[in-house]
Amino acid sequence: MPGSVPQIPGHKASEELAHTFRTEVAHLLERNSTNFPGAQPVSFARGHLRELCRRDYFLCEKTDGIRCLLYCTNEGPREIHYLIDRKNDYYFLEDRGQILHFPMPDDPSYESFHKDTIIDGELVLDTDKNGNETLRYLVFDCLVLDGENLTKKPLDKRIGRFRQFVYKPFSEVYKKYPGEREALPFDVQFKDMDKPYALEAMFKDKLPNLPHGNDGLVFTCKGTEYVTGTDEHILKWKPAHENSIDFKLTLGDFPLAHDESGPYPDYDAKPTITLSVFHGSNRYEPFTPLTFTGSDWVAMKSLNQQLDGRIIECYRDNEMNWRFKKEEDGTPRFRDDKATANHISTVMKVIESIDDGVTMEELIGAEGSIKAAWKARHPEEMQQGPPQQQQGQRPVVNGHVNGR
Repeated sequence: MPGSVPQIPGHKASEELAHTFRTEVAHLLERNSTNFPGAQPVSFARGHLRELCRRDYFLCEKTDGIRCLLYCTNEGPREIHYLIDRKNDYYFLEDRGQILHFPMPDDPSYESFHKDTIIDGELVLDTDKNGNETLRYLVFDCLVLDGENLTKKPLDKRIGRFRQFVYKPFSEVYKKYPGEREALPFDVQFKDMDKPYALEAMFKDKLPNLPHGNDGLVFTCKGTEYVTGTDEHILKWKPAHENSIDFKLTLGDFPLAHDESGPYPDYDAKPTITLSVFHGSNRYEPFTPLTFTGSDWVAMKSLNQQLDGRIIECYRDNEMNWRFKKEEDGTPRFRDDKATANHISTVMKVIESIDDGVTMEELIGAEGSIKAAWKARHPEEMQQGPPQQQQGQRPVVNGHVNGR
């Protein structure tokens, strides 16, 4: 797939300042915890095919980028923004002349701005056919808007509010003043969303033409509220080779070499490497050895970086061995954006999903039944016919603008 995982722009806030913002965000979300408040999906299992027939879900591609919340706030009269990664670190965006501006609606001066607003999205690096790269933030949810907690509202309502009151005036101001786009730290777009039965078109048309990396699909329930932590109504599907677990890497012993002084560790040779999983309370337990080749070890050493203790993304091969996912240059994919490895409960669910996996062909084969169930729940769509669409607008899903 084109594109690569980007770096988070901006300047990382000090721990003292980040703590202040974490408290503010928790207050806006009416939470007691200051932990990262983002929702996390569950792995798609065979039983979820029935779930897609039972309830309304939206379908989008699973972007291979960096998941970040966007916190819109202020410092006195000044508009400021922070990206929040899954480590719960805050990155100040109004840095080195970069300016992100979300004007309020119905303000012809475009000077007023949104604050006390929390947006959910994915930071990606898009690559066009000429090799030009563009950093983009793809929005797929809105948790708080101008101090109003939206998490109890269904997804389509949350996205509708964001589009009307944030994205529309944002688009207008940068259309009127296109030169100001050069000061943006990144472009802002909605993440395309389709109905859950648009599976064949997704696999055959959309995924092959994406300008960024992709490692699966995401189904998000249209009618449920936003859930902090694991959300059983956000389903991530991956092909077997993309189903992965984030482990903690622990270097073991190196083979011994010998010279006239006696035995010594041969640091050029392959060591043993153990993959551990998180059990909570800063406790890790060994789970499995990492299987890797001599050339894999050469690629790892070529990074000239610390390896021990880092979070590494791995997959299970056809021989039931765990191997690391590789970047384009053959080096391991380290998840430095994550504070911990996957919890043991997540690990077991991923393994269950692998063992009870649904193939691409099976998903496409279920398209007819998912579509029939959707149509049965929405007879009004058959009566109204396809919605009218003005030029330049995104498609609509069940009367609501695409959001993810």
